[in-house]
Amino acid sequence: MFPFIYRGIWRSAVHTLRISRGTPLCKPLSTCDGVPAGLADADTIFALSSGHGRCGVAVVRVSGPASATALRRMAGLTHSLPPPRTALLRSITDAQAKEVLDRGLVLWFPAPHSFTGEDSVEFHIHGGPAVITAVLQALGSVPGMRPAEAGEFTRRAFQAGKLGLTEVEGLGDLIHAETEAQRRQALRQMSGELGRLYQDWSHKLKRCLAHVEAFIDFSEDELIEDGVLNQVDRSVCDLQAEMERHLKDERKGERLRSGVQVVIAGATNAGKSSLLNTLCQRPAAIVSPIAGTTRDVVETALDIGGFPVLLSDTAGLRDSSDLVEREGVRRARERVEQADLTLVVVDSAHLPTDAQQAAAFLQGHLRSVLATEEQPETVFPADRYLLVLNKTDLLPDDQRQKLDRELRQVSELPPVCLISCHTDEGLQDFLTVLHSSVKTLCGDPLSGAPTLTQARHRAHLQQCVAALAQYQRYRDTDLALAAEGVRLALTSLGRITGRVGAEEILDIIFKDFCIGK
Repeated sequence: MFPFIYRGIWRSAVHTLRISRGTPLCKPLSTCDGVPAGLADADTIFALSSGHGRCGVAVVRVSGPASATALRRMAGLTHSLPPPRTALLRSITDAQAKEVLDRGLVLWFPAPHSFTGEDSVEFHIHGGPAVITAVLQALGSVPGMRPAEAGEFTRRAFQAGKLGLTEVEGLGDLIHAETEAQRRQALRQMSGELGRLYQDWSHKLKRCLAHVEAFIDFSEDELIEDGVLNQVDRSVCDLQAEMERHLKDERKGERLRSGVQVVIAGATNAGKSSLLNTLCQRPAAIVSPIAGTTRDVVETALDIGGFPVLLSDTAGLRDSSDLVEREGVRRARERVEQADLTLVVVDSAHLPTDAQQAAAFLQGHLRSVLATEEQPETVFPADRYLLVLNKTDLLPDDQRQKLDRELRQVSELPPVCLISCHTDEGLQDFLTVLHSSVKTLCGDPLSGAPTLTQARHRAHLQQCVAALAQYQRYRDTDLALAAEGVRLALTSLGRITGRVGAEEILDIIFKDFCIGK
């Protein structure tokens, strides 16, 4: 699984092995005259940074070594550049055609104090399509400039060390956020809180790896204090437990980022399509008294109290000889298995008049709707299912009130909501319960420790935990392989943050132990 390392070879080649195995995923960039190395000779890029379409103001961003040239040519500046980060009202001109294109604001951001870490310029112009096109064409005529590729400004910010990978992902999520909760989570991640957590773990792992490698190399020379490995053991155990707790978040952050999967299921003619149309306030699904009208899955995106929801209407669950309807039922059951929350819709007119008999009927109905042959359901968690009793306008008032009162006391049932899609009766109470369920599934993005938001993070952290388990497995038999486990864990974390380097491990060795002093 791992190459066997002979002890004699290890001591003589330890520094070579460190450098070859610890090659940074993204090398730290040194700076020269304020411009990150590797970017000073890069192309100068430009693009429309504001949204497309007619608007009052459009922002065109320029970044790269030729930014100052572009600013002088486009704004008619013959001498000094404007003060940094100060808006200056100028005529925007095409230097080749000697024509005024617009009159707007220009801002100068000298390196390294810009979003990308390079010299940057912003042109704030009027947002008409003709004005934007003319300014972009004029910029393209400046030597050394080209249109930016998708995400290239943010990529340069990452390469300059302005943003970590988790912060870049948070920025992308913030741009695409459609609900208030998504905005809060993305803003928290973009602020670097998640990245700082992973960087703290990386720092602890680097220290552990440095101590283990120092023990391997120098313990025979009595240059290492007693108990160093015991400290590493405790640190590795604590880190592994902390990462496992971080992974046990029930996918709340990922669910909030992509949307809660809510599925409407139930028998035919229970009012599932009516409920979908009522929630999204438009005729998204066909409503018909003919049983089995819905054959395929009908999806719509909703904002429920600031939380993103992907609501799916499904075919009525029943046995059918129709091949198309049977396929629809198969897809419906598949969606129920994948759902974060299932709304089980029941026609209230089919319920027994006695509340106790109605509770038993609903329990049997839930098993028939939700259970599978492989996993028959006996318990229906309140955070995964809601019982929606529809068509309550057809029931007498006293029967409806008694049913509502007594079914809420049955602990074996998930939360019960009595509604009428025809009269909207009970709809507000149902929305309150639905919002509470969705909020529980997503959690509060502003409270507690930052949560995982990407499947990529989860995969790398799982690899990290497995690598730390390798350290514990080989700790007493082969310390070289145990150290390899810590190194693999560090590499997995580096793939999340975007940075891990061998030089930092060497720094810790000499700093902590003063070897060769």
